[in-house]
Amino acid sequence: MSHHANDPAVEPVETTPRRKRVTPPSLAALAAAGEKLVMVTAYDYPAAVAAEKADVDIVLVGDSGAQVQLGYDSTVPVSVDEMLVLAQAVRRGTTTALVVVDLPFGSYEVSDEQAVATAIRFVKEAGADAVKLEGGGRVPAARIRAITAAGIPVMGHVGLTPQTAVALGGFAAQGRTVEAARRVRDEALAVQEAGAFSLVLEAIPSDLAAAIRPQLTIPAIGIGAGPAVDGQVLVLHDLLGLTEGRAAKFVKRYATVLDAMTEGIGAYAADVRSGAYPGPEHGYAMPEGVLDALDG
Repeated sequence: MSHHANDPAVEPVETTPRRKRVTPPSLAALAAAGEKLVMVTAYDYPAAVAAEKADVDIVLVGDSGAQVQLGYDSTVPVSVDEMLVLAQAVRRGTTTALVVVDLPFGSYEVSDEQAVATAIRFVKEAGADAVKLEGGGRVPAARIRAITAAGIPVMGHVGLTPQTAVALGGFAAQGRTVEAARRVRDEALAVQEAGAFSLVLEAIPSDLAAAIRPQLTIPAIGIGAGPAVDGQVLVLHDLLGLTEGRAAKFVKRYATVLDAMTEGIGAYAADVRSGAYPGPEHGYAMPEGVLDALDG
């Protein structure tokens, strides 16, 4: 198998940024100015290139890549080494977007030292700009403090937290009772107090997100949290229609790429089987006389 990097049909990633590199302070400035932040979750180089060309503000290398990219049945099994491969690919495809990487389950819960060591690996080995971890209880808050004290920006994540979805009762909206709403609010404030530069609110009622937002001084990015937040995040595969099955309620599909891929591959397979591909135009000519001299 080969891919010719010098093929003129292959467009290289732009080396001259069209905008300044996005940073946590610039995100805060955009949010303060009323600009909506755009974040996508991506796992490989082509997706990162597309997100970069679309001027996305943040590219999250989510541990959901365990399911979407690597075929696991949940996010729990993915390892730090596997996440590093995904993060390295995304970093190579971005020039200005802020690259944030999820700390996978089991890589930060044991101790502050473990959390800092894992975060450092993503910064040193993958070029991550920041890391993200789930939850706002005592342990996640302590880990946020430790990682930020080491000089690494941290994005928080409360509401539905996929790594601990079983403990929350499954992949369902959170914060729909007084007690649950109070927990989400308190965790959001705890994440902020611990030093996170931004926060993801996932699968909570829109009214709850609207009530929490005025209490925050950091940007809040929603996924299934309604419009009253500073920005939105979707998995690139979901918004492009690259996944099969029923999408979550909060997903809006902007394309049906999987259908187009299937159609294209099917047409290729049909051409191969019928002999229509390759045609003469797809072959290479031999200089005159070379073949005659082969047996000479």
